[in-house]
Amino acid sequence: MENQYNYYTTDQNMNTGNYGGGGEPGKEPQKKRGKGAARWAKVVCAGLVFGVVASAAFQTSNIVAGKVLGTTQTTNKTAKTTTTSNAKLTTSTNSSIGTANVTEVTKNAMPSIVSITNMSVQEVQNFFGGTQKQESESAGSGIIIGQNDSELLIATNNHVVEGSSTLTVTFIDGKSVKADIKGTDSDKDLAVVAVPLSEIKDSTMDKIAVATLGNSDQTQVGDQVIAIGNALGYGQSVTTGIVSAKDRTMDSYDGKLLQTDAAINPGNSGGALLNANGEVIGINSAKIATETVEGIGYAIPVSDVSDLITNLMNQKTKTKVAESERGYIGIKGVDVTADSAQMYNMPTGVYVSEVISGGGAEKAGITKGAVITGIEGTSVDGMDALQEQLQYYKAGEKVKITIQTQNKNGEYEKKDVEVTLGKQSE
Repeated sequence: MENQYNYYTTDQNMNTGNYGGGGEPGKEPQKKRGKGAARWAKVVCAGLVFGVVASAAFQTSNIVAGKVLGTTQTTNKTAKTTTTSNAKLTTSTNSSIGTANVTEVTKNAMPSIVSITNMSVQEVQNFFGGTQKQESESAGSGIIIGQNDSELLIATNNHVVEGSSTLTVTFIDGKSVKADIKGTDSDKDLAVVAVPLSEIKDSTMDKIAVATLGNSDQTQVGDQVIAIGNALGYGQSVTTGIVSAKDRTMDSYDGKLLQTDAAINPGNSGGALLNANGEVIGINSAKIATETVEGIGYAIPVSDVSDLITNLMNQKTKTKVAESERGYIGIKGVDVTADSAQMYNMPTGVYVSEVISGGGAEKAGITKGAVITGIEGTSVDGMDALQEQLQYYKAGEKVKITIQTQNKNGEYEKKDVEVTLGKQSE
């Protein structure tokens, strides 16, 4: 190896000519041997001794530190990967477990998450003070939860599909298909939509998967969670955090919620909150998140609503009928909001303020003062929700209407009545 140090000696750059004074002309002065060579040898020896001592000391300190701190590494450790249909985790003795877990869970769970686009028509005020219809678009997420003989079934939030004129589902491969509403529940902010299997390409079916639902009751505060959804409509994205709290209550939601510090933004609604095993433990809802503080998001615990989701999955798929063919119950109603319900100790829904003479409601025995809370198993929390459900039924069809009426003690009792829908003029 080339010497990195230049050692200066007194015989460097010395001329071979006459120097006058003691030497004979024409003869080269005799070099002094011994002192220069001895000095060079001392320097080299000292360097070698220092290197050996320093190396030994360094290796000794590494061995001692490894024994004490447990940091001694060996070269025969390899990553152990367990691959199952339940999206198990990849663990490694030499890499960051947190990063590896999130990567593996995301890889396995992403095929079961979809984006949902809601195209709706709304009435807005125009410049002249009147109203006009305007088409608007909103984005959300959904979770593939199963399929029947003819449909792929996807769970999401009710507010994601509410008021839709058309729904479009986009899968992991970027392919989009039109979807229909299977069932909704406004109180629990849940919905199930259906995509015809005949409309999904084989290549897409090969890339998607049905999500595994976990047990949210077993979730503990501090557990790591992963949120996946169509944040801000930009496409699927992943955020991580922990379960910050359980059994949270909100005025805008009928039930208890999981609280997390994983970011849940608009567009994430209807997406999945996963545990460390990649199982869905919550359905994210940005609607019930608070905007006054950061780091607080909410998800609907799946164990609390599994029966409801099953019910929605098995309802008849809803397709809208022409407005001229649409059926009507035959009542005039007023919204019973959550605040009104609490104030007057009555259920949320539609308060029947008038029964139209000769209409379906009158014939079915519905009277003034009753509160309509559901139609065909789907809960309604106001006139808008009721009218939205009625757009799937033709005049002449029979539907099951859930009402609550006061008994002699002033308490509300629930019962179902069958109503034959009439035309608007009836």
